Amino acid sequence: MMLADAFQDDPFWNAVFSDATAEQSEAIYSTPLVYVLTYGEVYAPSSNLEGVAAWVPGKYSEMSNWRMLRSGAMRYGMKMGNQVVQKIQTALNFLENDHKVYMQRKSFLNLQIIGVARQHQGQGFGWMLLDVLIIEIEAENKPLYLETETEDNVRLYERFGFRVIKKVELPLINLPMWEMVREVPK
Repeated sequence: MMLADAFQDDPFWNAVFSDATAEQSEAIYSTPLVYVLTYGEVYAPSSNLEGVAAWVPGKYSEMSNWRMLRSGAMRYGMKMGNQVVQKIQTALNFLENDHKVYMQRKSFLNLQIIGVARQHQGQGFGWMLLDVLIIEIEAENKPLYLETETEDNVRLYERFGFRVIKKVELPLINLPMWEMVREVPK
């Protein structure tokens, strides 16, 4: 699967999914895509799926059990296995309070996942995906919120007008994560 390839070197995904089987790996990356297909938008640069970006309105950023069931994502979530789900829940529960605080301030879009297959990295597909997101947030007049786990990604997103709103240390896996936002220009 393209996203498994794209996230092969990502510290968060490696910490949480290092022992995942092929079936679990497929489920890991299918879950957010299936969820977002119901509640948000999924974009790929072409039918070749060089990369993908998936985002939801902020009110759907929490993948509750009901929403996962309704969207069909629960089926994939169950294939991940209990250990993997517990690690993910620990990280997501930690961030949930920040999402709620941000949501109280204003409505926003939440980038659930973005990735480009390694063979297509450095060819402009990531820039293309981010350009589409920026057009979307400007059309909806809403800021875009995301999390990232590497300083390289922080620098990339900053070039697109994002700013760090908080750096946190994720419990259980002891990794940094940056929460970022791109406001809509006035």
